[in-house]
Amino acid sequence: MDNGNGKRTRSDIEEAALFFHQYPVPGKLEIQATKALGNQRDLALAYSPGVAAPCLEIQEDPESAALYTTRANLVGVVSNGTAVLGLGNIGPLASKPVMEGKAVLFKKFAGIDVFDIEIDAPEIDQMVSTISALEPTFGGINLEDIKAPECFEVEEQLKARMNIPVFHDDQHGTAIIVAAAILNGLEIAEKKIEDVKIVTSGAGAAALACLNLLVSLGAKIENIWVTDRFGVAYKGRTEEMDRWKDPYVKDTKARKLGDVIRGADVFLGLSAAGVLTPDLLKMMAEKPLVLALANPSPEIMPEVARDARPDAMICTGRSDYPNQVNNVLCFPYIFRGALDCGARAINEDMKMAAVRAIAGLAREEPSDVAARAYSGETPMFGPDFLIPSPFDPRLILRIAPAVARAAGETGVATRPITDFPAYIDKLNRFVFRSGLVMKPVFTAARSSAKNRIVYADGEDERVLRATQVVIEEGIAKPILIGRPHVIDVRLRRYGLRIRPGEDFELINPEDDPRYRHYVDLLIDIAGRRGVTQEAARTMVRTDNTVIAALALQRGDGDAMLCGLEGRFGKHLRNVSLIIGPRPGIRDRDLSTLSMLITQRGPLFFTDTFVTVDPSAEEIAEMTVLAAEEIRRFGIEPKAALLSHSDFGSRDTPSAEKMRRAAEIIREIAPDLECDGEMNADSALSPILRQRVYPHSRLKGEANLLVFPNLDAANIAMATVKQMMDALHVGPILLGAAMPAHILTPSVTSRGVVNMTALAVVEATQRSQASVDMDALLAAASE
Repeated sequence: MDNGNGKRTRSDIEEAALFFHQYPVPGKLEIQATKALGNQRDLALAYSPGVAAPCLEIQEDPESAALYTTRANLVGVVSNGTAVLGLGNIGPLASKPVMEGKAVLFKKFAGIDVFDIEIDAPEIDQMVSTISALEPTFGGINLEDIKAPECFEVEEQLKARMNIPVFHDDQHGTAIIVAAAILNGLEIAEKKIEDVKIVTSGAGAAALACLNLLVSLGAKIENIWVTDRFGVAYKGRTEEMDRWKDPYVKDTKARKLGDVIRGADVFLGLSAAGVLTPDLLKMMAEKPLVLALANPSPEIMPEVARDARPDAMICTGRSDYPNQVNNVLCFPYIFRGALDCGARAINEDMKMAAVRAIAGLAREEPSDVAARAYSGETPMFGPDFLIPSPFDPRLILRIAPAVARAAGETGVATRPITDFPAYIDKLNRFVFRSGLVMKPVFTAARSSAKNRIVYADGEDERVLRATQVVIEEGIAKPILIGRPHVIDVRLRRYGLRIRPGEDFELINPEDDPRYRHYVDLLIDIAGRRGVTQEAARTMVRTDNTVIAALALQRGDGDAMLCGLEGRFGKHLRNVSLIIGPRPGIRDRDLSTLSMLITQRGPLFFTDTFVTVDPSAEEIAEMTVLAAEEIRRFGIEPKAALLSHSDFGSRDTPSAEKMRRAAEIIREIAPDLECDGEMNADSALSPILRQRVYPHSRLKGEANLLVFPNLDAANIAMATVKQMMDALHVGPILLGAAMPAHILTPSVTSRGVVNMTALAVVEATQRSQASVDMDALLAAASE
């Protein structure tokens, strides 16, 4: 809109977008080095003369470029700017923000690095010559926003000339999502793809790619009718006809959409707003599937379509309606699978594998991450949920392996994946960043799935979602504390199939037959600590953490989790009151351990939540307990007692406390690799530590950081978490008599699952230790 001064008036969203792209630095991408360049030797290895070694290796064996360069994880997003989004032919320079955005999506969703390349090449031959010359740089090429019909010719020629995947996402990305939606829609309608009539409005790159893929999946060409702005693609038509439309040309007298829509099972719209009128929709077959994908206004608005045909299933390209056809559902993961197996191309079998993987995922229960993409009730597989959310983290776990497997089976993989469980583990680590560290814990938890885990916050969505995962993965037997009617409603709202009494046990705080037993037990435990009978009755009725702790004490559960609501201190008081400390540990000596999973690996912090100013004895005790916990992960602890003093450089009370703690640890745990007091940089840099004190008992990087007080520990942990975008596991309560852990309100569903695995492994190990001790006592008595 012109503001009268010859300049267009910007909307609020446009102003916000401009600010977003300009600050804090212009654009959406940057390049970061993956190797340290901290000294002259690093420079010599990174560039001259050291770089000659990988150059010669690659000259001798071109495939080794995947070992020594980024090529195997690098995609070129290439456009000439002739068909950009809904903006048309705006040219290559103006298309650059879109290409940067595509690069960000590759990195965010699949960990793939991208160079966006905008070329001033409007002609086919110029495009092909320019792009094909880039093959030594990239592991794959993603063509973007090139107008039809030139895009068909460019892709066809590039595929013939290049020995890496070339993928025009506007065609094939859309086609793959559309095909997945159609497969699922036909299943709900109880129709077969080979029998259905398909009518299109639009015959551009995306529409024709959709039809070609549907034919590969079994659709019959004779059942497909193509229309565009010139009407039906009929034999003898001359307007905008080309060889890519030819397979769908019909010898017919029909000339417009209304002539061919009657009895259609599928309408595929990639054209313009309002093309499919309610009257035309009423002519379609029973349970029609409508893909109205014109943006921003579809061929028919969903609410209008439902009024005309309540039995219709509707997909659009918009995020504010169900069943959004969004290319980000597939293109990052298709390239992930293709790059990981060194595919020379993305062939039809690989695309069909992606279709089936996406369709299958829609039939699974939506994850907690996907659920946050929706408002209100979480959708389940059905007419309003034919395709998954673009934010479902399981997409990479389903699509990439399927594509890589198809590449191997069809012979286009130069590095076929032979160990798919290991490959899926690798992808899982990318998704959750906890796969590697948590794997031994989960393995141990599955081997002792008989353990019962009590969730104090049983009505919370995160616990309900975690419960289903715990059951599916065979980690434990869940016991939820919550009101039955509330849990039942929420299970249905979130689309979860688990049910109380069948899949998990329920403790109803309002009416449970164990109520009197729990009250009596609480009085026995805390009657001499100020808890009266009336107070005990109130606590057992109103405090779920109290109920969970009493369930453990009574033997109704083996481990417990609480803390998703309320303050940490309150939960800690109740756990300390009812569960108490392990033998030899005083109440005030309980502490916590937090793990951050960073790009550098796991890093543990103690004590992050409990003891304000621990003594040297308490620090020594929490360090030994933390080391015991770290070993559950299959990791050997390396403890650094941190201070502002670096190996005796200062003699303040705080430094002396940490020094004394190190001495105590050497006495009570001589096998623990531990030293202090030291600076944090000395703890994390063996080179620096060697300069400061070459005789340190600590070797390599410390993975357990022990702090002199709560302020330092909590602040350091939270700062590192935010700055490194690290995943927090914990807090893990140390020193309790039974496996009881207090989480924080910010924990995710996956965090609940992680802590469940830790708690049940702890329960198993304590049970085994008790059995071993009983056997020793029995042997001694004999």
